[in-house]
Amino acid sequence: MCADASPQILIIDDDSEILYSLDRVLSSRGYRVSTASSGEAGIAVAERERPHVIFLDNRMEGMSGLETLQHIRSVSANSMTILMTAFGTTQTAIEAMKFGAFDYIIKPFDIKKVLSLTEKAVQAHRDLAATERNQYSPVLNSDDYQEGLVGSSEPMQEVFKIIGQVAASDVTVMVTGESGTGKELVARCIYQHSHRSSGPFMAVNCAAIPDNLIESELFGHEKGSFTGATQQRLGKFELCDGGTLFLDEIGDMALPTQTKILRALQEGEIQRVGGTSTIKVNVRLIAATNKNLEHMVEEGEFREDLYYRLNVMRIRLPALRERQDDVPALIDFMLQRLHKDRGSRVRRVSSEAMQRLVDYTWPGNVRELENVIQRSAVLAQGDTILAKDLPDEIRRPGATPSPTRKSSGTTKPPFEQPTAEEPSADGNATSEAPAAQAEEAAPTPQAHEANPAPATATAEPATFPAPSPGLDRSAIDLDQALDILFEKIRAEVDEDILHYIEREMIVRVLRETGGNQVKASAILGITRATLRKRIDQHSLRW
Repeated sequence: MCADASPQILIIDDDSEILYSLDRVLSSRGYRVSTASSGEAGIAVAERERPHVIFLDNRMEGMSGLETLQHIRSVSANSMTILMTAFGTTQTAIEAMKFGAFDYIIKPFDIKKVLSLTEKAVQAHRDLAATERNQYSPVLNSDDYQEGLVGSSEPMQEVFKIIGQVAASDVTVMVTGESGTGKELVARCIYQHSHRSSGPFMAVNCAAIPDNLIESELFGHEKGSFTGATQQRLGKFELCDGGTLFLDEIGDMALPTQTKILRALQEGEIQRVGGTSTIKVNVRLIAATNKNLEHMVEEGEFREDLYYRLNVMRIRLPALRERQDDVPALIDFMLQRLHKDRGSRVRRVSSEAMQRLVDYTWPGNVRELENVIQRSAVLAQGDTILAKDLPDEIRRPGATPSPTRKSSGTTKPPFEQPTAEEPSADGNATSEAPAAQAEEAAPTPQAHEANPAPATATAEPATFPAPSPGLDRSAIDLDQALDILFEKIRAEVDEDILHYIEREMIVRVLRETGGNQVKASAILGITRATLRKRIDQHSLRW
């Protein structure tokens, strides 16, 4: 029997036996069932009754199932349509999903599968209905998105301020931040607000061009200067004269090329590969990197003089996890662009899905978010992205998060030092917990943990034992408690003591609050989003 007030089911088929059989099965489970023996009649019923679920035969006399489906989408968009077919071909599956079917089922039917699919379709309809009542409402108009940079959070407001300060001048700008944060968008924004906006803007990805070709790409070459140079070619510096040149991933540039870049900045002149004369150029340079250039300078991998030439003004783009309040606005922007550029019908995100998206830590930053929105928009059944349309690592609390970028072995530069509520760059964000947790006197947390990490000590690691009945807790002051804690853990854990304590404290606070993450985060003094991130890092499941 249905959980609440009888959902409406419509069956469209020109086979009377199918109509009778499905009507009988679904009615016996408490569903209200209507039937139609043709596509035309089914469309009329769908428009009048707006059913939760529609079972639609693919091959009928007159209007076919796929044709009927397209019409139904226009008169009852939220109805979940299940296509029925006797031929489970690849073409049928592709066409059914292309035109917005919820699913398709092959005749003859398995009753259990019919009922299971019906329940899922009804739930999807309810999710959409709930979304209609409680949905995310866009806060910006399309005009607010012209720059492509979206965000009202404090970190992004600081970025906008600096852009405004540097745009009017010709100073060289260094844009830093993790991969996927939108460094080229910042460069284009500076260009658009500068007095060079009428001139050209060119972007070069230094990491994507082989070392033996990067000089030709930037400075051009003369005919015959090397094998394959069959004609003279102008480089980006010449082509960008009077405009702005953006060099992305400049930390990947070879040292010889760095020398030529330095001369171009200092003297305002270049020399083509194979050429003998110098050419005057007037180019504003904006560079970007996700590497620690300070460390590279110390290691002799990047020229110190070029570093100071490039680093006149620095703009650090925050990672998306540092500005999670901007996620709804970013999603709104992405959906608007998908609708405009690709004709996507998806315009909204359900409240549950939005919460999942806001809570996720986004190791791939805005680029990862954009990929998720594009994927989810394709999978969405109607005009709304539901939680079920999201990838597993975002949809399911406690699921394994997406792989984070591996550390390059270098420390973060000063502008990328983690805050008090971020994982540091020493690998703790992805390292395994140092010890499997075992309780001596209290229930173990294993029922809530996923794949506890191996111990770092040879002896079985223990948590704080429950005090004996005769122990006077009031007689132990804070210093004594800390001494006991340190000695106990130090005897069994060789390193990562803070990591060990943090994990154990989170387990105990969650157990104390019965798994209530809102209460637990308040006790721990961190945000709920940070707590969820810590739960993932320590491989806990609550």
